[in-house]
Amino acid sequence: MSKTSRKSASLSTDAIQMIRGLIIGKVMTLVVIGGLWFWLRPRTYDHDYAVSASQQFPGTNRTGSSFAGVPNVPMDTFNYGGSTAWAPIRQLVNSQIQHIRPEFQLVYVNPAVGSPGSGTGIKMLLEGKLDFTESSRPLSSAEQTQAQKQGLKLAQRQVGLDAVGVVVNPELPVSGLTVNQLQQIYLGQITNWQQVGGPNLPIVPLSQSPENADTLLFPDKSADKQSLSSRVQYVYSTTEALRRIKTTPGSLYYASARGVVYQCNAKLLPLGLTSQKLVSLYSEPVTPSNQCPQQRNRLNIKVIQNGSYPLISALYVIVKQNQGREQQAGEAYAKLLLTDQGQQAIAQAGFVPVNSQEISFQQSQK
Repeated sequence: MSKTSRKSASLSTDAIQMIRGLIIGKVMTLVVIGGLWFWLRPRTYDHDYAVSASQQFPGTNRTGSSFAGVPNVPMDTFNYGGSTAWAPIRQLVNSQIQHIRPEFQLVYVNPAVGSPGSGTGIKMLLEGKLDFTESSRPLSSAEQTQAQKQGLKLAQRQVGLDAVGVVVNPELPVSGLTVNQLQQIYLGQITNWQQVGGPNLPIVPLSQSPENADTLLFPDKSADKQSLSSRVQYVYSTTEALRRIKTTPGSLYYASARGVVYQCNAKLLPLGLTSQKLVSLYSEPVTPSNQCPQQRNRLNIKVIQNGSYPLISALYVIVKQNQGREQQAGEAYAKLLLTDQGQQAIAQAGFVPVNSQEISFQQSQK
């Protein structure tokens, strides 16, 4: 090859490398721009999302009714924790939040010691380990006092309703209990099922610690003043309690209705203020136990919504009032859940939204 040819080939190679470098540079620029657009898109596509959301979630076409329309949602990663009763909401609602508002990243934090629950979450919030927390009971007087000692103020934002479900072994022949009878069992004043119209069988009351329980048995008393009997056997979780219910014929347990209504190895007892007005949490028709799990019972949301069921509990977002990023995150989370889209998702998770008159209930079945 002549010197001229070699020189020409060298120039061609340099030109190709230069063009290749320019192309790569432009591609990288487009990737960066595309990434920025994706990160910021919740602030720019409200109208497009409102159209698709109105088809999936009834009533979400009004201003501020979808996750995309909520203002002042902070851009950061936030730690939260708390009630185990909230698990279905975390699985459904939070995944939607992460999809629609990816700038608001949520990380659930389990306690290093002890079991997760409302009380543990509030304790971790006061210790600065969480930015906000979820609770299935109101703040206790002890928790409010502790916050005051630390120079803090906690607020509770109600976002949904639940009920206290009472379960027993499916073979136990008891038609139901009054609220007073149930409370007397956990105070140690009623100790045998024969005292409430059942068989001659000792009652074995089971409970999570009141501070971490999904619900409160005495709704007029705070978690630190439940004063349960020494006869009560404490369990780590609802899962453990359900195992005990299956193997111990005389056992009894109370928890979030959403957590026990679908179970095959436990039976929900009707409750009432009087024995003549017992109300069941099962939606009719009731599924026979021998047909479970092919078919499962469903929660009767109407008796919670209209207040005819006597033991109702509430779902709260607990927010630290410190004018900082924690308060901004907690308030934003509560506002997201109070949109029509959030309330619809809470209903789909099996709970009763606080704005229930605007929501068409679509229960999920396990």
